[in-house]
Amino acid sequence: MQAWQRYFEIMNAVVKKAYDTQGENIMRAADILTECTKNDGIIHMFGSGHSSLVTEDVFWRSATLANVHAIFESGVAGINEITKTSHMEKLEGVGRVIAEYNRLVPPDVLVCISNSGNNASTVDMALAAKERGLPVIAFTNVEYADQLTTQHSSGKKLKDIADVVIDNCSIIGDAAVKLDGLEVKVGATSTIPVVYMLAALLVQTCDNLLQQGITPDVYYNGHLAYESDHVKEHNDALVDKYYWRMRNL
Repeated sequence: MQAWQRYFEIMNAVVKKAYDTQGENIMRAADILTECTKNDGIIHMFGSGHSSLVTEDVFWRSATLANVHAIFESGVAGINEITKTSHMEKLEGVGRVIAEYNRLVPPDVLVCISNSGNNASTVDMALAAKERGLPVIAFTNVEYADQLTTQHSSGKKLKDIADVVIDNCSIIGDAAVKLDGLEVKVGATSTIPVVYMLAALLVQTCDNLLQQGITPDVYYNGHLAYESDHVKEHNDALVDKYYWRMRNL
């Protein structure tokens, strides 16, 4: 078996474990997002370092709820000056500044993505959201978090704060394949299951809304705007609707 095939097999097993074990948590989270959306709330997404990649995947793109907002904070999100993030995400107080700047208020929801769930900035964000009356949904590696010491003075980890915890079921150490001649394993494991489950969560939210007679705000593929005035008008109207409520739109 080739190395790439071994990686596929390992990741298929990770995704299957998530599918088999996280359904109830996804449904609970979908209920929260449904209520948020029904009440004209914003679904804020936050992740530091590489966890920010997942938030970007569901923000202002086709087939995704238009009320999703990815919080990109320079120096924490990992979109530039990437090595700085490993220092900034550990600083207590940073998350509270980000929460304040992004105007987190009910009926909004905060979705936090963190494989370890113990970085001070992420814990700060979750605590600040709870204090402001927002539900918090966490995507994290529960087994991994249990083995780590939190970097936050409260003694809490992300999974201790969230209303719903969705386990990414990834491999501890976030590496999949051992190759002969190389001491360290290769092939990250934490991003893929969260991308799957976050997309599934938003799909379920849309279905919940439709079952209640509510048509969700969903973007068309942007390239179709060149082929159809209706598509362009639809997408432009959604941008206008949410532009002043999202710092990064």
